[in-house]
Amino acid sequence: MTAPTKNWTGALREAGLRSLPPERLLPETQPSYVASWIYVFGALTMAALGIITATGLVLAVMGPTWWHHSATGHFVNSLHLWSVELFFFAMVVHLWGKFFMAAWRGNRALTWMTGVVCFMASVGTAFTGYLSQTNFDAQWIATQAKDGINSTGAGAVFNVLNVGQMLMWHITLLPLAVGAIAVLHVLLVRKRGVVPPFADDMTKTEVAK
Repeated sequence: MTAPTKNWTGALREAGLRSLPPERLLPETQPSYVASWIYVFGALTMAALGIITATGLVLAVMGPTWWHHSATGHFVNSLHLWSVELFFFAMVVHLWGKFFMAAWRGNRALTWMTGVVCFMASVGTAFTGYLSQTNFDAQWIATQAKDGINSTGAGAVFNVLNVGQMLMWHITLLPLAVGAIAVLHVLLVRKRGVVPPFADDMTKTEVAK
C-alpha cells in the first residue's frame, strides 16, 4: 500500500500536534508552585471574561430598552458591569505579578506580549462599552473624551459621539480582538508552561550545570 498523499489539512494537523500535544494542551497535573495565590489571577481573569461574554451576548440580543426598563435587564447589565470590574482587577494583578516575576523568561516573550496587547485591547473595549450605555453617564464620558481624541486626529474615524459606531466597536471588532488574543495567550501558556518562581528556576539551572 502506498502512503496517502499529505494535503494541507494533514500537514496542519501534524504541526498542531507537534506544537501542542494533547497532554500539554489539557494537562492533568501542574507544578507544585502553581498553588501560589499569584497564579490564581490569570484563571480568574479568564473566568470573568467568560461571564462578560455571556452577559454581553444577552444584552446585545435584547437591546437598550430591555436593560434600561426591565428588572431582569438591570440585573444582567449589572452582572456585565461588575464582571468587567472583576476582569480588570484580576488582569492588573496578573499583569503586575508576572512583570515582577519576569514572566518572559524561558522563551516566553511572546506569551508576555500577548498578555499586554490583550490588556490594551480590553481598555478600548471597556471604553466603548461605557460610551454604549445610552444614558447620561455615557453622554458625559463621550463629551469629555471627544476633544482629547479629536486632538490626535483619530476623531475623523473614531467618533465617540456616534452611539451606533461605538456600539459596533464594543460588540464586534474589539471583543473579537480580545477573544482571539486571549485564546492565543492561553495556548502559548500551554505550550511554554507557566513561568516558575525565580528560586525554582535557579535551582533547575544549577542542576543542569
